[in-house]
Amino acid sequence: MAEERKFVKEAIRNKKIEEFLAKEFARADYSHSEIQRTPLSIRITVYAHKPGLIIGRGGKNIDLMTQTLKDKFGLENPQLDVQEVEIPEMDAAIVARQIAQLIERGLNYKRIVESTIKRVMEAGAPGIAVRVSGKLGGDMGRTEKFSAGYLMSAGEPAETMVDTAYARAQVKLGAIGVQVRIMKESPKELGIIKRIQEEDLSGNTEEKTVEGNAEAGATEATS
Repeated sequence: MAEERKFVKEAIRNKKIEEFLAKEFARADYSHSEIQRTPLSIRITVYAHKPGLIIGRGGKNIDLMTQTLKDKFGLENPQLDVQEVEIPEMDAAIVARQIAQLIERGLNYKRIVESTIKRVMEAGAPGIAVRVSGKLGGDMGRTEKFSAGYLMSAGEPAETMVDTAYARAQVKLGAIGVQVRIMKESPKELGIIKRIQEEDLSGNTEEKTVEGNAEAGATEATS
């Protein structure tokens, strides 16, 4: 029982650290962090698109943040490592926070989402889906969905190939939630679907029975 309480306590602490880092490193296009306990220290790996803003000149910011984590969360010998997210358009956490930040600045959410989807698809994503929920210009709350391409919705590919993240924009009317799902690579089934579609257009219908099996594992992002 004592071990269970210890794990729960650590999970709560790690959640608070994640929220703290996301706020502190927002300008660096923060994605997420991984916390690993070693025999000699607690290693925190931070992923962001602009690691230079986190590290600072001569690593000064790293030293300050390491001390802050130690004092604020009672970490023993924390070690902070920063890794670059090379393609931010393929990272759901970065994309969701960017959308939320632009909404907070008062920009039209539809234009924000549509331009974001275009950038993500141009970056090479097979599919993306964005859901925005809250008071979107009226007294009544509602949810609007936007999508492009293909997105797996079930099975192992949905768990391993789809990156999902959430962000929140705080505006005058209240909080607006943003959910982003990005398919980071194409499954084999998607290739089968495209090939069959091309064959159908050319008049070849011999493999139509395969289409049903392929579509069983893949759905369009609008689902």
